[in-house]
Amino acid sequence: MSGLLTAIPTGLTAFAATNLDDIVVLSLFFSQINTCFRRRHIVIGQYLGFSALVVASLPSFFGKFILSASWIGLLGIVPIMIGISRLLNQETDDGENPNTPEPSEVWWCNFLSPQTYGVAAVTIANGGDNISIYMPMFATSTWDSLLVILIVFFVMVGVWCYAAYCLTQVSAIAFVITRYGNSLIPFILIGLGVSILMESQTLETPSLVVITCVSIGSYLLIVGKSAWQETYGFSLGSPKADILSRVEHK
Repeated sequence: MSGLLTAIPTGLTAFAATNLDDIVVLSLFFSQINTCFRRRHIVIGQYLGFSALVVASLPSFFGKFILSASWIGLLGIVPIMIGISRLLNQETDDGENPNTPEPSEVWWCNFLSPQTYGVAAVTIANGGDNISIYMPMFATSTWDSLLVILIVFFVMVGVWCYAAYCLTQVSAIAFVITRYGNSLIPFILIGLGVSILMESQTLETPSLVVITCVSIGSYLLIVGKSAWQETYGFSLGSPKADILSRVEHK
């Protein structure tokens, strides 16, 4: 019985210690709510991402591991790509009216939404420290205490989402986040990705450095090509005559 009672503060302490930075990230997400990016996408994405971190940590409970920290660190590429995309697309979206009810959708459509997976990917990429702490904790837990810890974890995910949303409802905080959030988010996400790559020692493995550089370089080429075509109205592979006619028209 004492083991079950100690599992509650253990779970609370471990969650708070590994997810303090998520409050900031979630607040930034909630400040970006619009007609395409809804609150449910953030909440479901956060739960999906955190569930993936728990699943990745659970093998330690059975005495084995799936991935090394350096390979998990490759997920740091995801926030870098998202940051680059947002940096190159600074259009301002119409904000969501808090009093406007969210349109009803089939519940499983939210799990298939790219916005949901974007939030989940950032949560996973920012969870390297979570796995490093959860693995040894799970490895020393009994079945009963593990169940209690997991219940505490998933309750706290909801509390974290609610707390982050409440922060965006404070007028002073909401004003700063709304005014400067769009400009700051790309750099925050890129910085988050770089810190994940460094802290997980991914960049110390030559093969993983190559994978990182190739992935980011390829993404830059794709995004750059799309931006060029959107700006000038033609692709780099268009016929010369077509290019000249479009330039003269402009």
